[in-house]
Amino acid sequence: MPLHRHSPVLGAALAAVLLVALSGVAAQERPKPGQVLTHGKLEVILPDFPAEGLILDIGGGGEGVIGQLKGRQVVGIDLSKRELEDAPGEPLLKIVMDARDLKFLDKTFDTATVFFTFMYIAPDDHAKVFQETYRVLRPGGRLLIWDVEFPHKTDPRQLYVMFPLRVQLPGKVIATGYGVKIIEGQGMAHFLELAKAAGFEVLASKAEAGWFNLELKKS
Repeated sequence: MPLHRHSPVLGAALAAVLLVALSGVAAQERPKPGQVLTHGKLEVILPDFPAEGLILDIGGGGEGVIGQLKGRQVVGIDLSKRELEDAPGEPLLKIVMDARDLKFLDKTFDTATVFFTFMYIAPDDHAKVFQETYRVLRPGGRLLIWDVEFPHKTDPRQLYVMFPLRVQLPGKVIATGYGVKIIEGQGMAHFLELAKAAGFEVLASKAEAGWFNLELKKS
């Protein structure tokens, strides 16, 4: 589960927000001074990409960015009912569901999206999410991924990282932030390896400052 997700705050306030977000966590597990690394702001331009048929949006709660962009084409799933309830936009459906065990039939969707969600999924579960997503996509279907390149710690005490994020949609800007445990070394290379192992063809990859985007195709 995310430590903190989709909060409309930026800058130094992000670390304070992470502390508030963990107010229900046992005191010994909450971030202490020096344990939070604040990353530089991620700047993401998200155009209205072409997509036929339904779009499965994995991690579609919170800001519901894909739901805001693609509206009634989107079936958004998330483990958190609250995140789905809070998500703006007008997707076709919002469903509480585990991406490791999708309840859809084979070959249901033309497109799947994972917008800054893998960072909240345990690395050991990533392969299963790829396999399940491959299964529910139609032949020729696409998987679009946006996620972070985790930084290296600047202090050995650091356990968490805050990513301020600015997403430019057509006619709208979303300012938010993500907080999560640091997984040093996890980035685009990790996901390319998993994608190929699951049977996906890589159509395009783009590395930006602190984040990346992949476009994958089911054979």
